[in-house]
Amino acid sequence: MKNQTYSNKGWKNVLLIVVPYLVVGGAFQFIALRVAGLEFSSEVLTTDKHFFIIALFDLLVAFLLVAVFTVYFVKDSFISVGFRPGFILTDIFVGISTGFVIMFISLLILVQTGQVEVKNVDRNVVDGLWIFGTFVFVGISEELLLRGYVLNNLMVSFNKYTALVISSALFAFMHIANPNLDMLGFAGLFFAGLFLGYAYIITQNLWLPIALHFSWNFFQSFFGFNVSGNDFYSFVITTFQKENIWNGGDFGFEGSLISLIFQPLMIVSLYFIFRKRNIETRMSDRLK
Repeated sequence: MKNQTYSNKGWKNVLLIVVPYLVVGGAFQFIALRVAGLEFSSEVLTTDKHFFIIALFDLLVAFLLVAVFTVYFVKDSFISVGFRPGFILTDIFVGISTGFVIMFISLLILVQTGQVEVKNVDRNVVDGLWIFGTFVFVGISEELLLRGYVLNNLMVSFNKYTALVISSALFAFMHIANPNLDMLGFAGLFFAGLFLGYAYIITQNLWLPIALHFSWNFFQSFFGFNVSGNDFYSFVITTFQKENIWNGGDFGFEGSLISLIFQPLMIVSLYFIFRKRNIETRMSDRLK
Protein backbone atom coordinates (compact mmCIF):
# COMPACT_ATOMS: atom_id res chain seq x y z
CA MET A 1 0.00 0.00 0.00
CA LYS A 2 1.39 3.39 -1.00
CA ASN A 3 1.79 6.07 1.66
CA GLN A 4 -0.37 9.14 1.10
CA THR A 5 1.61 12.30 0.38
CA TYR A 6 0.02 15.46 1.77
CA SER A 7 0.46 19.02 0.55
CA ASN A 8 -0.16 22.48 2.01
CA LYS A 9 -1.93 23.37 -1.20
CA GLY A 10 -5.25 21.92 -0.02
CA TRP A 11 -5.85 24.02 3.08
CA LYS A 12 -4.46 27.07 1.28
CA ASN A 13 -7.08 26.61 -1.43
CA VAL A 14 -9.75 26.55 1.30
CA LEU A 15 -8.47 29.79 2.84
CA LEU A 16 -8.25 31.34 -0.61
CA ILE A 17 -12.00 31.07 -1.21
CA VAL A 18 -13.11 32.53 2.15
CA VAL A 19 -12.91 36.26 1.41
CA PRO A 20 -14.31 35.99 -2.14
CA TYR A 21 -17.17 33.88 -0.75
CA LEU A 22 -17.99 36.51 1.87
CA VAL A 23 -17.77 39.39 -0.62
CA VAL A 24 -19.56 37.76 -3.56
CA GLY A 25 -22.02 36.00 -1.26
CA GLY A 26 -22.86 39.28 0.45
CA ALA A 27 -23.37 41.01 -2.89
CA PHE A 28 -25.64 38.23 -4.14
CA GLN A 29 -27.58 38.28 -0.87
CA PHE A 30 -28.22 41.99 -1.36
CA ILE A 31 -29.38 41.39 -4.94
CA ALA A 32 -31.60 38.50 -3.82
CA LEU A 33 -33.29 40.64 -1.18
CA ARG A 34 -33.88 43.42 -3.67
CA VAL A 35 -35.37 40.92 -6.14
CA ALA A 36 -37.69 39.77 -3.35
CA GLY A 37 -38.55 43.43 -2.59
CA LEU A 38 -36.99 43.28 0.88
CA GLU A 39 -34.50 45.26 2.92
CA PHE A 40 -31.01 43.92 3.77
CA SER A 41 -31.92 42.11 6.99
CA SER A 42 -32.40 38.40 7.74
CA GLU A 43 -35.30 39.35 10.01
CA VAL A 44 -37.51 40.03 6.99
CA LEU A 45 -37.36 36.45 5.67
CA THR A 46 -40.89 35.67 6.75
CA THR A 47 -42.27 33.63 3.84
CA ASP A 48 -41.19 30.43 2.12
CA LYS A 49 -40.90 32.39 -1.15
CA HIS A 50 -38.29 34.66 0.47
CA PHE A 51 -36.21 31.66 1.53
CA PHE A 52 -36.54 30.20 -1.98
CA ILE A 53 -35.10 33.34 -3.59
CA ILE A 54 -32.22 33.55 -1.10
CA ALA A 55 -31.42 29.85 -1.59
CA LEU A 56 -31.42 30.28 -5.37
CA PHE A 57 -28.86 33.10 -5.21
CA ASP A 58 -26.76 31.12 -2.70
CA LEU A 59 -26.69 28.29 -5.23
CA LEU A 60 -25.48 30.67 -7.96
CA VAL A 61 -22.67 31.88 -5.67
CA ALA A 62 -21.60 28.33 -4.83
CA PHE A 63 -21.51 27.24 -8.47
CA LEU A 64 -19.68 30.37 -9.61
CA LEU A 65 -16.97 30.35 -6.94
CA VAL A 66 -16.38 26.60 -6.75
CA ALA A 67 -16.15 26.38 -10.56
CA VAL A 68 -13.71 29.30 -10.80
CA PHE A 69 -11.50 28.23 -7.90
CA THR A 70 -11.46 24.56 -8.90
CA VAL A 71 -10.50 25.28 -12.51
CA TYR A 72 -8.10 28.20 -12.01
CA PHE A 73 -6.52 27.55 -8.59
CA VAL A 74 -6.91 23.85 -7.88
CA LYS A 75 -6.18 23.19 -11.58
CA ASP A 76 -8.79 20.48 -11.93
CA SER A 77 -12.09 20.01 -13.73
CA PHE A 78 -15.35 21.11 -12.15
CA ILE A 79 -16.64 17.53 -12.40
CA SER A 80 -13.84 16.44 -10.04
CA VAL A 81 -15.58 18.04 -7.06
CA GLY A 82 -18.12 15.21 -7.13
CA PHE A 83 -20.28 15.18 -10.25
CA ARG A 84 -18.78 12.06 -11.78
CA PRO A 85 -21.12 9.66 -13.60
CA GLY A 86 -22.09 6.37 -12.05
CA PHE A 87 -24.64 5.25 -9.44
CA ILE A 88 -26.44 8.60 -9.68
CA LEU A 89 -30.00 7.31 -9.36
CA THR A 90 -29.02 4.74 -6.72
CA ASP A 91 -27.31 7.33 -4.52
CA ILE A 92 -30.17 9.82 -4.89
CA PHE A 93 -32.72 7.14 -3.99
CA VAL A 94 -30.74 6.04 -0.93
CA GLY A 95 -30.32 9.64 0.21
CA ILE A 96 -33.95 10.67 -0.18
CA SER A 97 -35.37 7.49 1.36
CA THR A 98 -32.94 7.75 4.31
CA GLY A 99 -34.11 11.25 5.21
CA PHE A 100 -37.75 10.21 4.94
CA VAL A 101 -37.32 7.13 7.14
CA ILE A 102 -35.35 8.96 9.84
CA MET A 103 -37.82 11.83 10.13
CA PHE A 104 -40.92 9.61 9.96
CA ILE A 105 -39.63 7.23 12.65
CA SER A 106 -38.49 10.15 14.82
CA LEU A 107 -41.92 11.78 14.60
CA LEU A 108 -43.59 8.50 15.60
CA ILE A 109 -41.24 8.12 18.58
CA LEU A 110 -41.84 11.68 19.76
CA VAL A 111 -45.61 11.41 19.36
CA GLN A 112 -45.78 8.05 21.15
CA THR A 113 -43.65 9.33 24.06
CA GLY A 114 -45.70 12.52 24.38
CA GLN A 115 -42.86 14.86 23.42
CA VAL A 116 -44.71 16.15 20.36
CA GLU A 117 -48.39 16.39 19.50
CA VAL A 118 -49.79 16.31 15.96
CA LYS A 119 -52.44 19.04 15.65
CA ASN A 120 -53.43 19.12 11.98
CA VAL A 121 -52.22 18.94 8.37
CA ASP A 122 -51.65 21.84 5.96
CA ARG A 123 -52.38 21.03 2.31
CA ASN A 124 -50.96 24.27 0.90
CA VAL A 125 -49.33 22.93 -2.27
CA VAL A 126 -47.74 26.25 -3.26
CA ASP A 127 -45.86 26.65 0.03
CA GLY A 128 -44.86 23.00 -0.21
CA LEU A 129 -43.32 23.62 -3.62
CA TRP A 130 -41.46 26.69 -2.34
CA ILE A 131 -39.73 24.69 0.40
CA PHE A 132 -39.11 21.76 -1.92
CA GLY A 133 -37.19 24.06 -4.25
CA THR A 134 -35.49 25.82 -1.36
CA PHE A 135 -34.09 22.61 0.08
CA VAL A 136 -32.99 21.36 -3.34
CA PHE A 137 -30.98 24.57 -3.73
CA VAL A 138 -29.64 24.43 -0.17
CA GLY A 139 -28.61 20.79 -0.51
CA ILE A 140 -26.72 21.41 -3.74
CA SER A 141 -25.06 24.70 -2.72
CA GLU A 142 -23.89 23.65 0.75
CA GLU A 143 -22.66 20.24 -0.39
CA LEU A 144 -20.89 21.74 -3.38
CA LEU A 145 -19.09 24.24 -1.17
CA LEU A 146 -18.50 22.27 2.05
CA ARG A 147 -17.91 18.79 0.69
CA GLY A 148 -17.09 19.27 -3.00
CA TYR A 149 -14.62 22.09 -2.43
CA VAL A 150 -13.66 22.37 1.27
CA LEU A 151 -13.52 18.68 2.25
CA ASN A 152 -12.07 17.71 -1.12
CA ASN A 153 -9.22 20.19 -0.70
CA LEU A 154 -8.64 19.44 2.98
CA MET A 155 -8.04 15.79 2.06
CA VAL A 156 -5.06 17.01 0.01
CA SER A 157 -3.47 18.36 3.21
CA PHE A 158 -4.76 15.93 5.87
CA ASN A 159 -5.93 12.34 6.17
CA LYS A 160 -9.60 11.96 5.29
CA TYR A 161 -10.82 11.67 8.89
CA THR A 162 -9.00 14.79 10.08
CA ALA A 163 -10.32 16.61 7.02
CA LEU A 164 -13.81 15.31 7.81
CA VAL A 165 -13.72 16.68 11.37
CA ILE A 166 -12.41 20.08 10.25
CA SER A 167 -15.01 20.44 7.48
CA SER A 168 -17.78 19.36 9.87
CA ALA A 169 -16.73 22.02 12.38
CA LEU A 170 -16.78 24.62 9.58
CA PHE A 171 -20.24 23.41 8.57
CA ALA A 172 -21.51 23.89 12.14
CA PHE A 173 -19.92 27.35 12.45
CA MET A 174 -21.52 28.44 9.16
CA HIS A 175 -24.86 28.13 10.96
CA ILE A 176 -23.76 29.94 14.13
CA ALA A 177 -26.10 32.89 13.46
CA ASN A 178 -29.16 30.68 12.99
CA PRO A 179 -32.06 31.47 15.33
CA ASN A 180 -32.64 29.38 18.48
CA LEU A 181 -29.23 27.68 18.27
CA ASP A 182 -28.00 26.06 21.49
CA MET A 183 -25.16 23.66 22.35
CA LEU A 184 -27.19 20.57 21.47
CA GLY A 185 -28.17 22.16 18.16
CA PHE A 186 -24.53 22.98 17.43
CA ALA A 187 -23.57 19.40 18.21
CA GLY A 188 -26.35 18.22 15.90
CA LEU A 189 -24.99 20.37 13.07
CA PHE A 190 -21.48 19.04 13.67
CA PHE A 191 -22.68 15.44 13.50
CA ALA A 192 -24.71 16.31 10.40
CA GLY A 193 -21.44 17.51 8.87
CA LEU A 194 -19.79 14.20 9.78
CA PHE A 195 -22.72 12.27 8.31
CA LEU A 196 -22.78 14.22 5.04
CA GLY A 197 -19.01 14.35 4.76
CA TYR A 198 -18.68 10.62 5.28
CA ALA A 199 -21.30 10.08 2.56
CA TYR A 200 -19.04 12.11 0.26
CA ILE A 201 -15.90 10.21 1.24
CA ILE A 202 -17.40 6.74 0.90
CA THR A 203 -19.04 7.38 -2.50
CA GLN A 204 -16.44 9.84 -3.82
CA ASN A 205 -19.32 11.83 -5.30
CA LEU A 206 -21.82 14.52 -4.32
CA TRP A 207 -24.99 12.70 -5.38
CA LEU A 208 -25.55 10.93 -2.05
CA PRO A 209 -24.71 13.86 0.28
CA ILE A 210 -26.85 16.23 -1.79
CA ALA A 211 -29.81 13.82 -1.62
CA LEU A 212 -29.26 13.26 2.11
CA HIS A 213 -29.00 16.97 2.80
CA PHE A 214 -32.14 17.72 0.82
CA SER A 215 -34.22 14.95 2.37
CA TRP A 216 -32.93 15.67 5.89
CA ASN A 217 -34.12 19.28 5.62
CA PHE A 218 -37.25 18.71 3.54
CA PHE A 219 -38.72 15.92 5.65
CA GLN A 220 -37.84 17.74 8.88
CA SER A 221 -40.04 20.57 7.69
CA PHE A 222 -42.65 18.27 6.11
CA PHE A 223 -43.16 16.41 9.39
CA GLY A 224 -43.50 19.55 11.50
CA PHE A 225 -39.99 20.31 12.78
CA ASN A 226 -38.13 23.60 12.48
CA VAL A 227 -35.02 23.33 10.28
CA SER A 228 -31.84 24.65 11.88
CA GLY A 229 -33.92 27.16 13.85
CA ASN A 230 -36.02 28.34 10.90
CA ASP A 231 -39.78 27.83 10.65
CA PHE A 232 -40.79 26.66 7.17
CA TYR A 233 -44.02 25.26 5.76
CA SER A 234 -45.01 21.92 7.31
CA PHE A 235 -47.55 19.46 5.98
CA VAL A 236 -47.83 17.93 9.45
CA ILE A 237 -48.59 20.62 12.04
CA THR A 238 -47.03 19.73 15.40
CA THR A 239 -46.65 21.35 18.79
CA PHE A 240 -44.98 20.58 22.10
CA GLN A 241 -45.79 21.69 25.61
CA LYS A 242 -42.19 22.15 26.70
CA GLU A 243 -38.91 22.52 24.84
CA ASN A 244 -36.50 19.73 25.79
CA ILE A 245 -33.58 17.64 24.55
CA TRP A 246 -35.93 15.12 22.95
CA ASN A 247 -38.08 17.33 20.72
CA GLY A 248 -35.33 19.83 19.88
CA GLY A 249 -37.47 22.84 20.77
CA ASP A 250 -37.54 25.80 18.41
CA PHE A 251 -34.25 24.82 16.79
CA GLY A 252 -35.86 21.69 15.41
CA PHE A 253 -34.96 18.03 15.10
CA GLU A 254 -31.23 18.75 14.73
CA GLY A 255 -31.30 20.10 18.29
CA SER A 256 -32.65 16.83 19.70
CA LEU A 257 -30.93 13.90 21.35
CA ILE A 258 -32.68 11.56 18.90
CA SER A 259 -30.83 13.29 16.06
CA LEU A 260 -27.50 12.70 17.79
CA ILE A 261 -28.39 9.02 18.19
CA PHE A 262 -29.50 8.52 14.61
CA GLN A 263 -26.56 10.18 12.85
CA PRO A 264 -23.72 7.94 14.14
CA LEU A 265 -25.94 4.92 13.39
CA MET A 266 -26.40 6.15 9.83
CA ILE A 267 -22.66 6.67 9.38
CA VAL A 268 -22.12 3.02 10.33
CA SER A 269 -24.96 2.01 7.99
CA LEU A 270 -23.36 3.89 5.10
CA TYR A 271 -20.15 1.95 5.64
CA PHE A 272 -21.88 -1.40 5.26
CA ILE A 273 -24.16 -0.26 2.41
CA PHE A 274 -21.30 1.07 0.26
CA ARG A 275 -18.47 -1.19 1.44
CA LYS A 276 -18.90 -3.69 -1.43
CA ARG A 277 -18.95 -0.89 -4.03
CA ASN A 278 -15.71 0.56 -2.66
CA ILE A 279 -13.97 -2.82 -2.68
CA GLU A 280 -14.99 -3.39 -6.29
CA THR A 281 -13.86 0.12 -7.25
CA ARG A 282 -10.45 -0.34 -5.65
CA MET A 283 -9.99 -3.71 -7.38
CA SER A 284 -10.98 -2.16 -10.71
CA ASP A 285 -8.48 0.67 -10.22
CA ARG A 286 -5.67 -1.83 -9.54
CA LEU A 287 -6.42 -3.65 -12.77
CA LYS A 288 -6.14 -0.51 -14.88
